[in-house]
Amino acid sequence: MKTVLLIEDNHDIRENTSEILELEGYNVVIAANGKIGLSMAKDILPDIILSDIMMPEADGYQVLGELKTDSVTSKIPFIFFTASTERKDIENGLNMGAKGYIQKPFHDEVLLDEIKRCLCI
Repeated sequence: MKTVLLIEDNHDIRENTSEILELEGYNVVIAANGKIGLSMAKDILPDIILSDIMMPEADGYQVLGELKTDSVTSKIPFIFFTASTERKDIENGLNMGAKGYIQKPFHDEVLLDEIKRCLCI
């Protein structure tokens, strides 16, 4: 069973997304902000990380940046999960090393397909 670390500060989105992923057979670990998510990523070494961008304590860019500088976490596939539709935000995230970008609101299939693509399954 693949483990997904979901870093999202909005409770409803976090719970709904977690349920979708669990129903698909993923083990989901949740973090309510970037600082907690960063710590959890280093502790549990998930198979993939799904992270919002705009969050308290550490934003998604900070989380990705720090993970990419650590040889243990640098290869974990990272997908931004955000309501931002700004092209510069998408390009910035992908240039930093994110493997994907999902815009909220999303369809379940888009989420699941992007995770499968990034995990190569």
